[in-house]
This record gives sequence, structure tokens and C-alpha cells, in this order.
Amino acid sequence: MPNIKSAKKRVLVNEKKNLENRSQNQRVKTAMKKLNAAIDAGDKALAQELYKEVAKLLDSAVSAGRFHINTAANKKSGFAKRINQMA
Repeated sequence: MPNIKSAKKRVLVNEKKNLENRSQNQRVKTAMKKLNAAIDAGDKALAQELYKEVAKLLDSAVSAGRFHINTAANKKSGFAKRINQMA
């Protein structure tokens, strides 16, 4: 445990940021799981709607520094490819 006042504040701020980052990452992962489930079920209309949400969440995660831009692009590309291959 830190003794200096500024170090104590940093611990509190870091805990708060950590909770926020974990929450946002979980939102992205949950949305991706829903999209995967819709694609596996064969529901193209639902998959297209969920894709918009996932792309938006991935882009916001990139701008916040939670994902690398190439990782997000790779995930979006893979989802788009799977959706387009649906009947």
C-alpha cells in the first residue's frame, strides 16, 4: 500500500480505469458472441444488424486503445465474410 498521497490517488484511479476497461471489453466480447450465434443459426437479417453494433463497438475500442486497429479490422472482415457467405 502506498504511503504518498499522489500514489494513493493513482491506485484509486487505476482501479477505476481497470473496471471501465474490463466492462467495455466484455461488451465487445458479448456482442461478438451474439453475432457468432446469429451467423451459426443462419439468421442473416439479425446478423447484419448485430454486425453494425459489433463494428461500432470495435471502432470505439480501437479509438480508446483497447484493441489494435489491425485486430479490429481482422475481426470485422471475418464477420463480414461469414455474413456474405450465408445463403
